[in-house]
Amino acid sequence: MRILITGICGFVGSRLANFLIDSLEGLHLFGIDNLVRPGSEMNLEFLRHLGVQVLHGDLRMASDVNALPKVDWVIDAAANPSVLAGVDGKSSSRQLLEHNLLGTINLLEYCRSCIAGLVLLSSSRVYSIDPLAHLPVLPRREAFELNTSAASCQGVSAAGLSEAFPVEPPLSLYGSTKRASELLAIEYSATFGFPAWIIRCGVLAGAGQFGTAEQGIFSYWLHAHAARLPLRYIGFGGRGYQVRDAFHPVDLGILICKQIQHHIQTGSCILNAGGGASNAMSLAQLTAWCNDRFGTHTPSSDLSDRRFDVPWLVMDSTRANTEFGWNITHTLPSILDEIAEHVETHPDWLRRCAVI
Repeated sequence: MRILITGICGFVGSRLANFLIDSLEGLHLFGIDNLVRPGSEMNLEFLRHLGVQVLHGDLRMASDVNALPKVDWVIDAAANPSVLAGVDGKSSSRQLLEHNLLGTINLLEYCRSCIAGLVLLSSSRVYSIDPLAHLPVLPRREAFELNTSAASCQGVSAAGLSEAFPVEPPLSLYGSTKRASELLAIEYSATFGFPAWIIRCGVLAGAGQFGTAEQGIFSYWLHAHAARLPLRYIGFGGRGYQVRDAFHPVDLGILICKQIQHHIQTGSCILNAGGGASNAMSLAQLTAWCNDRFGTHTPSSDLSDRRFDVPWLVMDSTRANTEFGWNITHTLPSILDEIAEHVETHPDWLRRCAVI
């Protein structure tokens, strides 16, 4: 089997590469990355040691994509992953659209020409921002908890958001690029006869993540806490009660292996993948965990609201379990322990990733 991973030098792409090489016999693995993200170049030697053929190229350039070798499957892990992209002053709206949408178009054309299956890594942020921002929550044990008796929106329960949660805009510019990519993948799959799996990922977390507060919050929080860098609880009363769940790239790899080995030849399917309620934690609870591990460091309170922030976002992966028997194997405490060990051996990590 021949597989191409886009964005292979990123955290998710490189960890998926390592997992797939260990899991699939007779695998020939290729990767493409533009190395634009600080820190991504550190994974080049690791990937080449694994025997991965890494190509330096940009998905926005059709000529770069057309030069890729023919493969059986593409795993698309390349994107600008921040919900604030295009509005944060660090990237323009046009840059976001070119990275996340034009790149998808070029990749779908490549899949069409190869008749290669596609695994598109999408996002929990394709879900509508207004119902997300107004989910009824109650403060309990230093965290927001969904008030299920008052939740009237479809596709939400104590287990989290299911695939039935609304996806109508507004989402965010970032969310819209991912939703548009989903729709294009479905259309290309139906029109040109190759399989497309769409995975709406929750927060991925683990050691070696190029964490920023907007993209890899669990990794960033542990590294910043240990380094005694300023941390803030933004919005929602400045108490840090907002909740997210997390899961490990290995668990994502397990799901992808199940999908690409499935008997389907054409068609598409959308699945949520995340840590779920059992792997969810608030920022205040995360700080308490860090205090126990690294010593006390208190975040400041910032009462101002920030665009696209939500009080509670947990992924319900019931469908992935039903369709593929998929369950997470890495608990949140084990993920945090893994990150903490990396923090202790790489105290300069955020600087190496140009976060500070």
